[in-house]
Amino acid sequence: MTKAHFFFDRALLPTGWARDVRMRVDDGIVATVEAGVAVRSGDLRHGVALPGLCNLHSHAFQRGMAGLAEVRGPAGDTFWTWREVMYRFLDRLDPDMVEAIADLAFAEMLEAGFTRVGEFHYLHQAPDGAPYDNPAELTDRIVAAASDTGIGLTLLPVFYAHSDFAGAPPKPGQRRFIHTLDSFSRLLDAGRDAARRLPDARVGIAPHSLRAVTPEELAVLLDAAGDAPVHIHAAEQDKEVSDCVAALGARPVEWLIANAPVDARWCLVHATQMTAAETNALAGSGAVAGLCPVTEANLGDGVFPSEAYLNAGGRFGLGTDSNIHIDAAMELRSLEYAQRLSIKGRNVLADAPGASTGVSLFQKALAGGAQALAADSGLVPGAPADFLTLDENHPSLFNRHDDALLDSWVFAAGREAVDGVWRRGRQVVREGRHVRRAEFVERYRLALRRLLD
Repeated sequence: MTKAHFFFDRALLPTGWARDVRMRVDDGIVATVEAGVAVRSGDLRHGVALPGLCNLHSHAFQRGMAGLAEVRGPAGDTFWTWREVMYRFLDRLDPDMVEAIADLAFAEMLEAGFTRVGEFHYLHQAPDGAPYDNPAELTDRIVAAASDTGIGLTLLPVFYAHSDFAGAPPKPGQRRFIHTLDSFSRLLDAGRDAARRLPDARVGIAPHSLRAVTPEELAVLLDAAGDAPVHIHAAEQDKEVSDCVAALGARPVEWLIANAPVDARWCLVHATQMTAAETNALAGSGAVAGLCPVTEANLGDGVFPSEAYLNAGGRFGLGTDSNIHIDAAMELRSLEYAQRLSIKGRNVLADAPGASTGVSLFQKALAGGAQALAADSGLVPGAPADFLTLDENHPSLFNRHDDALLDSWVFAAGREAVDGVWRRGRQVVREGRHVRRAEFVERYRLALRRLLD
């Protein structure tokens, strides 16, 4: 058994900020946490520690196209025109490219303070739409990237069968996503086998969306999921909502709440287009809203009704989705700023008068992300020793303490102030950079040269 002792001048515990915190880690798991104690010889001492966050929604391969869809088209740009750019980009990806891009994306997530990722993995087939000799080839590459970087993984294999509601046949640009129920069952089994190579991986299931999965297929998939997490895109765009009403007689969130066993296992991703009734119903279901504010802004998705949802007791977690920019603090900040712009107020999502907005957002995202990814989190006994330390010498953090320190990280400093990150007690980020960053950047550079030349 490997043991280590960490000592933090200040740490954010479930009960709030604590000083002089000593944490024992046995084989990557937090064994004990004591506050108000003295440092001992041999302790690994650091200043400020925060628990690592869960990134509950990522499409790792899209990191490679960040910035490539920012040219205005002839007839107005929307999510749907962005999607066509994405289809053209992925058409040339081979397995080595997928792994190289995922390596860099996962390393950047760790550098930003995310210690686990929910990989919503829907790129399955070869460029011509045929399966690889190993049908789980690209799944294996995602698992390899998690192993390379050290990030915790909740693998979410995606079932995608149709281009639109009512079982419409897939379009050519979607050929790399497509599965039948039988072939997907085999992929799911292979993903579970691959995940066993990682120390604490989880495997859930991801019906892509109600437009890509029929109600009959959804019922079969839920049986296959058992007690595992269930993630689904829902109500991201106005067109999706109107098409769902035409096909199923209800809005996406409305339909799911009424027709599927939506509960604490579920994560509804985006849900930016909801009525007040849907907002209250989702909040009351126990499910997690998977919010990706930076991507939602980039794609023009709209603004999630966060204030009403949280007032109704809703739970949320954060994701980086298209990985246009990977920064945990920016996701938290963007969530609050969207509400400020919508209602023309400030500190909208703080828990109560006098409460810190940064701490309120961080604690809720920590809990919701862990729930959505079926993971333990926090600096508590029994949880993996996943944590980050902040650089108190960063100009935006000078002479800040406790709540003010976290507010300044979220609203001013961002990822630049993340100094170190530990995953299962092993340091994977040092002085703000992943310990294998140079290697990953070089592999990424070579992959993008082949892809884009």
